[in-house]
Amino acid sequence: MTSVMERRTFMALVSGGLLAAPLVAEAQQAGKVYKIGILTADSSGIKSFLQASFLQGLHDLGYVEGRSFIMEYRYAEGHQDRLPELAAGLVRAGVDVIVPGGTPATMAAKQATPTIPIVFAVAGAVVEKGIVRSLARPGGNVTGLQLQVADTKGIQLLKDAVPTVTRVVFLYDPATMPGERLGSFLKSLPSLEQGLNLTVQPVAVSDPTGIPPAFAEFGRGTNGLMIHTASVLNQTADQICRLALQRKLSATGYGRVFAFAGCLMSYGENQRDMWRRAAVYVDKILKGAKPTDLPVELATKFELVINLKTAKALGLTIPPSLLGRADEVIQ
Repeated sequence: MTSVMERRTFMALVSGGLLAAPLVAEAQQAGKVYKIGILTADSSGIKSFLQASFLQGLHDLGYVEGRSFIMEYRYAEGHQDRLPELAAGLVRAGVDVIVPGGTPATMAAKQATPTIPIVFAVAGAVVEKGIVRSLARPGGNVTGLQLQVADTKGIQLLKDAVPTVTRVVFLYDPATMPGERLGSFLKSLPSLEQGLNLTVQPVAVSDPTGIPPAFAEFGRGTNGLMIHTASVLNQTADQICRLALQRKLSATGYGRVFAFAGCLMSYGENQRDMWRRAAVYVDKILKGAKPTDLPVELATKFELVINLKTAKALGLTIPPSLLGRADEVIQ
């Protein structure tokens, strides 16, 4: 009889204690609905496919939207001057973490709060801009994933695709290319120009309305265009690629948005992968990790996209060797 009672007691403890503990913990976890803020300078249309990767990343980690987290979206629709107020709005909304896309959005988020964790899904020059102290030890409340494609890579690929290109405009936004980085790029131009037998003309654009005036600055004989990574340029990709095609310019940009907008090609980090990996950072932070203890990671996946429809419109034949390297070809 005693042994039967002891066995019943033991089973009760197991089922009521050991087995109940995880259920209680799970119930507590399920009871917390986290609020995650998204902040970008771009439009909702441009960023939606990227944020779908972020949401998929959270889903893969066991999060269910509406049950374990809800989203707060803030888009500047190409007007970077709106970012500070949009970031402040996320702070007022009481988000648990802010996930900015792009350097300007990351800077706005950092200025808006020194305490709410910030995970930038995509940003460049984060040390030079003072966003983090170093990649290994970010310090403060900010960490994330940094772009790392060399500024000259796109020009080299453009020359590989169109050997007849001799005069290339390098279109960039000063806000995402700080003085030191721009200076370094300019210093590298003589050797780049000599090695590729071409000349490069840097042209700055800092506002969506500045695209037509920028094209008016293109020097005579320009037959190539390299579009740098920047929110203001991503936002105006359709306009840039349309003007480039009208002027018969072989154009390439950092990021697949340009190839799909009608430029000849694009190369850059796989930003869908970066947004997905940002979800891993958010998961760690929601589970108690501090941004200062999470090193900034560099992009690890890159993609080359070639638009054969645009190549045909320009009367170009892309070398088979380059087509073979493409991750995606638009027919």
